[in-house]
Amino acid sequence: MSSISIIGTGNMARTIGARAVAGGNTVEIMGRDQAKADDLANTLGGSATTGEWGTAPAGDIVIVALLHDGVVPSVAQYGDALAGKVIVDISNPFNSTLDGLTHREQTSIAQEVAKTAPASASVVKAFNTVFRHVLEKGRPDVFIAGDSTHAKARVEAFIESLGLRPLDVGGLTMAHWLEGAGVVTVGLANHGVGNLDFALGITELPA
Repeated sequence: MSSISIIGTGNMARTIGARAVAGGNTVEIMGRDQAKADDLANTLGGSATTGEWGTAPAGDIVIVALLHDGVVPSVAQYGDALAGKVIVDISNPFNSTLDGLTHREQTSIAQEVAKTAPASASVVKAFNTVFRHVLEKGRPDVFIAGDSTHAKARVEAFIESLGLRPLDVGGLTMAHWLEGAGVVTVGLANHGVGNLDFALGITELPA
């Protein structure tokens, strides 16, 4: 099993944390509001503990479960405390109308994190194409992108411990297109599907 630190105390932090604890992983919660972090760890139970915001995370895998505009500044604040860690960005930088991205160029939050994080850290994009309640109650495919084969293997093992299927889409530049896929899920929810009770996935033909 994996040793996980989650930066954030919101709904995605709660959902990923709950599945992680159920999967037998060690979980640390880190939040700017220590009381909220303590409350979440107590709610998760099991292996869940808390750490102090800005200090070196205990987990080998650090999941940044924050709104997109807080991800890069938080990674910058942690600085060398993230050296050697696998940093997982789960954010979606949606524009105000939810039909595009906030980026003015072909980049992603994950790629911007990689520019900010210590050189010894590895960045992986994951979980951004799955609505929270589907992640909580379903068994969706989880697409991941990253440049380090070793880091992706560790994230894949973690995702499998949640009872989910990881699917590697390629290098970290593909994180931009995963964020675009996040926009597609919102479009489907608002139009073709008409609800939030689904996730993008892969259907393979029988051999």
